[in-house]
Amino acid sequence: MRALKQANMPSDVKVVDFGIRGLDLAYALLEPYETVILVDAISRGEDPGTIYILQPERSAAASQIPLDPHSMDPVHLMAMARSLGEIKPEIFIVGCEPLDFGDELMGRMELSLPVSQAVPEGVRATLDLIGAHRHTALIPNQFAEASN
Repeated sequence: MRALKQANMPSDVKVVDFGIRGLDLAYALLEPYETVILVDAISRGEDPGTIYILQPERSAAASQIPLDPHSMDPVHLMAMARSLGEIKPEIFIVGCEPLDFGDELMGRMELSLPVSQAVPEGVRATLDLIGAHRHTALIPNQFAEASN
């Protein structure tokens, strides 16, 4: 988050850290933004520090996924938002492969070395998406502060 806040963002870009407030983020996805970029740690089995740019499926049925207001998993988050109303913005995810998520109770409270080294690439990927989708709402999760 700090790296994104220090980047030279256009004046029409909103940077928000929702932390673990999944329900607040789900409601934010219903706002009339043109584009939303979620930034988070995402495990897809690649090397730690790998940066992904993903565009989640907009049409998955919300009833197929159990809803958890504390979950920040993008699939659950999208399902929760769809259960609350229509998601109008185009949504992208800039994800970073974590080294690990820490222990089950506490998680990881600081960035691992591979993720820390990937932050500049993640910021560049985010800025590239903003450039390509001009009127953008940027809603990062905990990528630059508390993810691994």
